[in-house]
Amino acid sequence: MAAAVAMRGSSSDGGGYDKVSGMDSGKYVRYTPEQVEALERVYADCPKPTSSRRQQLLRECPILANIEPKQIKVWFQNRRCRDKQRKESSRLQAVNRKLTAMNKLLMEENERLQKQVSQLVHENAHMRQQLHNTPLANDTSCESNVTTPQNPLRDASNPSGLLSIAEETLTEFLSKATGTAIDWVQMPGMKPGPDSVGIVAISHGCRGVAARACGLVNLEPTKVVEILKDRPSWFRDCRNLEVFTMIPAGNGGTVELVYTQLYAPTTLVPARDFWTLRYTTTMEDGSLVVCERSLSGSGGGPSAASAQQYVRAEMLPSGYLVRPCEGGGSIVHIVDHLDLEAWSVPEVLRPLYESSRVVAQKMTTAALRHIRQIAQETSGEVVYALGRQPAVLRTFSQRLSRGFNDAISGFNDDGWSIMGGDGVEDVVIACNSTKKIRSSSNAGITFGAPGGIICAKASMLLQSVPPAVLVRFLREHRSEWADYNIDAYLASALKTSACSLPGLRPMRFSGSQIIIPLAHTVENEEILEVVRLEGQPLTHDEALLSRDIHLLQLCTGIDEKSVGSSFQLVFAPIDDFPDETPLISSGFRVIPLDMKTDGASSGRTLDLASSLEVGSATAQASGDASADDCNLRSVLTIAFQFPYELHLQDSVAAMARQYVRSIVSAVQRVSMAISPSQTGLNAGQRIISGFPEAATLARWVCQSYHYHLGVELLSQSDGDAEQLLKMLWHYQDAILCCSFKEKPVFTFANKAGLDMLETSLVALQDLTLDRIFDEPGKEALFSNIPKLMEQGHVYLPSGVCMSGMGRHVSFDQAVAWKVLAEDSNVHCLAFCFVNWSFV
Repeated sequence: MAAAVAMRGSSSDGGGYDKVSGMDSGKYVRYTPEQVEALERVYADCPKPTSSRRQQLLRECPILANIEPKQIKVWFQNRRCRDKQRKESSRLQAVNRKLTAMNKLLMEENERLQKQVSQLVHENAHMRQQLHNTPLANDTSCESNVTTPQNPLRDASNPSGLLSIAEETLTEFLSKATGTAIDWVQMPGMKPGPDSVGIVAISHGCRGVAARACGLVNLEPTKVVEILKDRPSWFRDCRNLEVFTMIPAGNGGTVELVYTQLYAPTTLVPARDFWTLRYTTTMEDGSLVVCERSLSGSGGGPSAASAQQYVRAEMLPSGYLVRPCEGGGSIVHIVDHLDLEAWSVPEVLRPLYESSRVVAQKMTTAALRHIRQIAQETSGEVVYALGRQPAVLRTFSQRLSRGFNDAISGFNDDGWSIMGGDGVEDVVIACNSTKKIRSSSNAGITFGAPGGIICAKASMLLQSVPPAVLVRFLREHRSEWADYNIDAYLASALKTSACSLPGLRPMRFSGSQIIIPLAHTVENEEILEVVRLEGQPLTHDEALLSRDIHLLQLCTGIDEKSVGSSFQLVFAPIDDFPDETPLISSGFRVIPLDMKTDGASSGRTLDLASSLEVGSATAQASGDASADDCNLRSVLTIAFQFPYELHLQDSVAAMARQYVRSIVSAVQRVSMAISPSQTGLNAGQRIISGFPEAATLARWVCQSYHYHLGVELLSQSDGDAEQLLKMLWHYQDAILCCSFKEKPVFTFANKAGLDMLETSLVALQDLTLDRIFDEPGKEALFSNIPKLMEQGHVYLPSGVCMSGMGRHVSFDQAVAWKVLAEDSNVHCLAFCFVNWSFV
């Protein structure tokens, strides 16, 4: 009996008994409650103490004096094992609960689909019968159409009428959320599963555009409803939501009259607004429902003067059904059914307003993802860098996005007005003198220059440009499009000193940027980060005045696995993270107009690898991987904001217009390079002006290597030029070519070389040879220049160099040789870095 008690005790949470390893079978050590308490205190601080720490414990705790060190070690081993078993058990129970709830959702979805099939079979049989009795059907159909009464909309001018509309809205919403009122089809690219956002479906053949999602959330229903009703907190396109009237209803519910404003996604279309009735109630089974629909008439809501920049859109019965889940959490059903009045936008942009997939991505799944994000932050599963609170970082993301949307839409009631142009209307200049930013040290007053804000914005249509690739390139290669003097000008708005135009106090920047991640959403749809631009003084006297520039940056849709309706790069200069810091947001937004059939994001890389494949393999790869990309159209919107002093308004406006025009030109150049429709090395050659054909260069590099070193660089150097280029591109070591000038600039690299420098063919020319080597590397290189010139090649010892992103790269050996052209003159220098790796 005693042995049985001891064995049970060994596996208990109290840890009162432990079997000592290596001792006789059945021998256990019994610990007193005081001893267990002392050990638990140590375990809380250090679950895996070292031998010296255990010896110290025995010396400092007299109550453990009769315990051997080996027994203490075994106790901690068993305690860790019990902890691990307990955590694994909790994890498995949570997974089981999630799978059970997901299975319930799938069974409900299957039942709904079966009902839909039965309904379609019935309708099909009815239509066959009508076709069989055509004369009779024609005689009765007209009478039916005339005599069938239409359901008139209830009178919305009195409370009883509003309650009637609310009940009707509830019935129609539930028929969409759980019934067959809409022919739902699974959204391409969204597969249901325990780790997915949920089951997502889009409408097929109904009026307007509609989307539906249902999923599991580890939050209580009341909390879920509270979050979802606060639409501006999670729907980035929502500018404002105002409740005008609130009427009590049964079951503790409410009926509200709501006015909602949405931002315009681009400068080419007007914004939307809604005048709706929102009904919140509790069902008999304890489920919470929030349903909403538009009220008839265009006069509802604020006065026409305040809504003149909007097109009144219609919300058909939509809403949220939140059911409590067994074991905690909620099952959430979301339906968004809209008529966005596509007639009011240019025909090329109508897909933005006629696609149910866009609604699903921008609204429906965005709501579900936001709830999941809050749930994970609440449970402590999400831990962000620098000790920042998730809610604080989320607030900064929202403020960045909101500032960018404000700049694009330029609403009159925010103080924006259009300034006169220079006759060429490619860039719109708007001014906001109400956003005065004053210099002060008092709390609650922001910093900057008196005057206001000028916004320069433009939109352009892109053809055959993968949006994710373009935005990733703009993010990682800022020097391709940005003017760092203007970045310095924008950053000066946060200083107490007055702003001035760029060029009055010139600064020099290294061209490199350091990206510091701060936070990201659950599925990496949004990434928040800090970008540091390294400033350099021009003179010794300015050394104390020079300072790096820091930008707070929000990236959307750049992750390979993300499925989004828009791709953004939005940033603003910052000094610190106080709550009152003004965020002058600028950036880029790319919105696809033709959604891919599979919903997958482009997997092309920034090194233009798919554009560098040659020969028949190129045509096949291009046809397989980028057939959709070649036909893809998207609209790019660029908006940059500039603070100005009152007396410099015209000068800043002219500078802003010219700057955005230069950015448009840079984006067009980059877009040509990354377009998958441009096969072969032609894309790279457009960027490398005056450079020979890539296949010719590959032949020169290989021939010169054999001429100087006496061995072949490639195993099949006797192949044709196209084959040599392909082999050189995929060569395992980094091959770099730089110009044969006083200050060598890199002009070509193979795939490994671009990976090592963390750059692309587009940005390669921004890197000079001296920039990638550290001081010992420069000394080794310069000391060997005479030898290189004399014998044509030189071996460099192992060392460390710098990538274009500022990271250290180690290599075992490097060899440099002169690349000779057909006329035996030196065309460039080539380098081969062997066994390189990031430190």
